[in-house]
Amino acid sequence: MLAATVACSPSPVTFSSPKPSAELEQQQSSNNLLTGKPKTLLHTNPLYQTTHANLSFEFKEKILCLEIMGVNSGRALAQNPSLRTVSLHSIHEIVTFLQSKGIHLKDLGRIFGMCPAILTSHIKSDLDPVFDFLSSDLKVPDQNFRKAVNKCPRLLVSSARDQLKPALFYLRRLGFKDVHALAYQDPILLVSSVEKTLIPKLDFLVGLGFSKSDAVAMVLRCPALFTFSIENNFRPKFEYFREEIEGKLDEIKEFPQYFSFSLENKIKPRHMEVVQSGLNIPLPLMLKTTDDEFRELLLIKQHI
Repeated sequence: MLAATVACSPSPVTFSSPKPSAELEQQQSSNNLLTGKPKTLLHTNPLYQTTHANLSFEFKEKILCLEIMGVNSGRALAQNPSLRTVSLHSIHEIVTFLQSKGIHLKDLGRIFGMCPAILTSHIKSDLDPVFDFLSSDLKVPDQNFRKAVNKCPRLLVSSARDQLKPALFYLRRLGFKDVHALAYQDPILLVSSVEKTLIPKLDFLVGLGFSKSDAVAMVLRCPALFTFSIENNFRPKFEYFREEIEGKLDEIKEFPQYFSFSLENKIKPRHMEVVQSGLNIPLPLMLKTTDDEFRELLLIKQHI
């Protein structure tokens, strides 16, 4: 990661990051060695030597910078073609800005790998508004920016005006009052489209037979419902519940976490064992217990 500091710097500039003093001394020592003739050292790096011979030195530096940070450069370039023309200086500014917000160098590989568009974003128009949103709307203190961003890197590629604020407004209107929970536990909801994701999933639950108020209560109890696929999750699991388990809507209303369990690996096998035992076991007990607890539960009920 120390090499990333040098490789991403167009001039002898050192990124700052909260690290133990011993690590800082090691970084300073490495920088002293590398900033003298960075190009010579880059030429000798195996990652540099394996790149295409016709690529420019600056482009090779860019690839090396991404790879040393832990970013798959091929995937990043495919997902964000603008990386081909962005300058190393611009990448350096992005990294420095994120560090100033408390993001550690060791976090950047995962963050940029998931969202390479961050590397070509504009600090003033794209990134600053996101951190202002975290601070002002979600009441996230500066020292916790890292926690929120690591939980959901997509925050950094979401428009504060067009995505984050409308999503927060909608979620608050539904009854999500704990903004800290949204920031640290369920920020994925904030980067989900209100019109294309949140409303359709709530409408689908209503379409299954739940009242609007019951559907809202379900997502408030289990926010992950907003992250599940209608076709790959809700529909097949509800069909199995209705046709095989022959359960009542009230059971799912009281236990919406039903949709969070694997149909093939948990729901079907557990239900089949319950049927074979001839017992009647509520959904929460059937699904939430460990394998050992479930076996013990079957034995206890069989001897009652």
